[in-house]
Amino acid sequence: MIREWYVTDESMLHEVASEVIDSIQPKRVILLSGGLGVGKTTFIKALCQQIGVEESVQSPTFSIVHEYRCGNNEPVYHFDFYRLKNAEGALDLGYEEYLYSGYFCFIEWPGQVAGLEWPPYAELAISHDGEGRKISLKHE
Repeated sequence: MIREWYVTDESMLHEVASEVIDSIQPKRVILLSGGLGVGKTTFIKALCQQIGVEESVQSPTFSIVHEYRCGNNEPVYHFDFYRLKNAEGALDLGYEEYLYSGYFCFIEWPGQVAGLEWPPYAELAISHDGEGRKISLKHE
């Protein structure tokens, strides 16, 4: 299934994030792709708000992974694989424990770790044309 949205205002992100969370259930792993600065982290902030995360959501570029807590105190994992050169970096991090935990995992730059096996997941592609963001959701 493929769904697309065109977002011209950041206030629209929360509605789209709500639709994404509702659409992908029971999957809890979301792979986000798109160029630098298109809004992957901004959209992850909106996704986290939809599931009850009240903490500040920041890009884990240097730490690779951040853990937040949602409303029912379950962990939520946010990965940024931009700095990784290959799948070995994710293996060294122990990514499998996170991804197969059953908790929400939002992963930026999954292409950096090509060849990893993923649990059932949804894919979000984000692009920016100067006036708005196109967000495409693909999942089975």
